[in-house]
Amino acid sequence: MFFEPGKGHGLPHNPFKAIVAPRPIGWISTRAADGTPNLAPYSFFNAVSDTPPVVMFSSNGRKDSLEIAEATGEFVCNFVGETLFRAMSQTSFAYERGMSEFEAAGLAEAECRIVKAPRVAEAPAALECRVTEIRRVRGLSGETGNWMVFGEVVGVHVDDAMLTDGHFDLAKARPVTRLGYLDYGMAPEIVALSRPKHG
Repeated sequence: MFFEPGKGHGLPHNPFKAIVAPRPIGWISTRAADGTPNLAPYSFFNAVSDTPPVVMFSSNGRKDSLEIAEATGEFVCNFVGETLFRAMSQTSFAYERGMSEFEAAGLAEAECRIVKAPRVAEAPAALECRVTEIRRVRGLSGETGNWMVFGEVVGVHVDDAMLTDGHFDLAKARPVTRLGYLDYGMAPEIVALSRPKHG
């Protein structure tokens, strides 16, 4: 089949999110000016640069994570391991502003070293970020209702138990990824492949 997104797909569900998969989950934590923590997962998330290290999450609408990151200039991206799958899902619920998703999902807050936003204490890793830019996504017809939040990683937390021979061991961390619809990927088989040699 072929379809033009602007004209519809004729299927029970839009395949776009399932085709662009797997996608890492940006589990974004922030702290509002009044001290209230916020925690929410974003499936439109990824690393966009390694020198300096920069990550990006995209918000469909002006949600709390976006607005707090914009106001405070910082956020934390927490790694979603398999043991945190259900807690991560719980934090996707649209709680009222001022309610702590940490508390609602039974998660512990941990202090960060550089930013004031909290991190998920149980997460295998967390990236402390300072906002570098916030950009409204544009389509061919103009501005959309989506915003991209870019942040430079200024601090990295790694659970020592997740290290093996100096590597962040994904077989231990067991990442959860978004596959589209309401489907998730769990700790796939890991295959190492050296870079090809010329000729």
